[in-house]
Amino acid sequence: MKKSVLEKVKTIAAGVIVAPLIMGTMGICEAAELSIQEAVDMALEQNTDLAITRVGEKSARADLKSARGQNSVTVSGNGSLGLNKNSTESDQNRNGSVSASVSLPIFTAGKNEANISSSKLGVKIAQLETERERENTRLKVIKAYYDVLQNKQTVEVDEQTVNNYKAHLTNVQQLYEAGSKAKIDVLRSSVELSNSEQDLIRSKNKYEVSIKTLKNILGLPYEEELILTEDFNYVEFNPELKDCLAYALENRKDIIVDKYQVKQTKYAIRSAKADYYPQISVSAGIGGSQRYSPRPHTSSSDYEAGVSARWNIFDGGVTHAAVEKARAAYEKAELTLLRDLENLDLSFQTAYLDMREAEKRLRTTKIAVTMAQEDYYIATEKYKAGEGLMLDVLDAQVALVSAQLNDISAKYDYSRSRATVENEMGLSIGETAEEALNRQSDEITGQSALDTKKEVEEDGQ
Repeated sequence: MKKSVLEKVKTIAAGVIVAPLIMGTMGICEAAELSIQEAVDMALEQNTDLAITRVGEKSARADLKSARGQNSVTVSGNGSLGLNKNSTESDQNRNGSVSASVSLPIFTAGKNEANISSSKLGVKIAQLETERERENTRLKVIKAYYDVLQNKQTVEVDEQTVNNYKAHLTNVQQLYEAGSKAKIDVLRSSVELSNSEQDLIRSKNKYEVSIKTLKNILGLPYEEELILTEDFNYVEFNPELKDCLAYALENRKDIIVDKYQVKQTKYAIRSAKADYYPQISVSAGIGGSQRYSPRPHTSSSDYEAGVSARWNIFDGGVTHAAVEKARAAYEKAELTLLRDLENLDLSFQTAYLDMREAEKRLRTTKIAVTMAQEDYYIATEKYKAGEGLMLDVLDAQVALVSAQLNDISAKYDYSRSRATVENEMGLSIGETAEEALNRQSDEITGQSALDTKKEVEEDGQ
């Protein structure tokens, strides 16, 4: 009987122990585990901003179809069926007609051609904008990913700081009760503990906000658990600033968009000027009519073909105004390109220098943390022995927290700055700076060899 009861107790205990483990395992299985690359891939599939940009491509392709349609054959048709009766006649008159015509513009003074060329550039612009948005989405994910990791480590530092102050307060209270320390030490320790708890509350909230920000970019539900599987990994960035900047000025997709938009405004000027000239088209048509009553039935048919011209000799200055507006748009597009080149010059150099600054900080922060930990240990032990001062312990604690946070900040500042530099360069997703610069060098070398070959062939001729 005793053995049976004992077995039941063991069974219940085993269930109590195993159940949380099973639930914990289920929870882990349901959580989303993401590396940085997996997070980027998810965002590229689900991010709403990127989806909006892709819709722009559809709109641009529709504009191109419309522009091409203006320069192609137009077929139209119409028909009618009528019934009328005169008050002096006994019968009703019933008749019907049908006609069809075909027209084709043969001269638009370059208007249709300019609109088609502009629309083709519009498709390229939309594609470049989508690709640039993909690059910006990648940067957002990387920054948000590292923000979560940094805030998580900050929470851990603040938790350890609170624990340190709690342990110190306990020690101070014991020394005060023993009569070896003044009450002011107890009060000061209590205040420092309260302040550290405030820092912990803020850092926990910042951590939660950063998680929700990352989930928002990834398109994940806020309630879904998220486990980040990567941490800081130092990867050296070797290319020089001038090489990277030259690549960015030439290859950034938004800069290429600006250049295309300058070309579009040139086409707009050509299109507007076309209204100064006649618009000529050829057309052909066929038509027929039939009377059904009163008898006898009659029918007729006719055919026509010809050339037509439309020319606004005077339109009250409308065409002139349209040309002036197009020229103003061209000037604005050129200035926009110049402004964006200047902004890129500054933003890239800023990102590059920030990356190098964080890289230099990385070399000293680890050592500073080790020294601060040792300093805090010595100050705490001396105070416990009754030889140290309260101020020494507090200063050592502040120095330790500062060193730890500086180390965390340097690591993730470098990671974010490196990703920003890659984004400012306009690197395609999955391409490193070294690969991009080498590819560009090969392209320049190949083009130079091709030009040399052409020169030699021309000299031979």
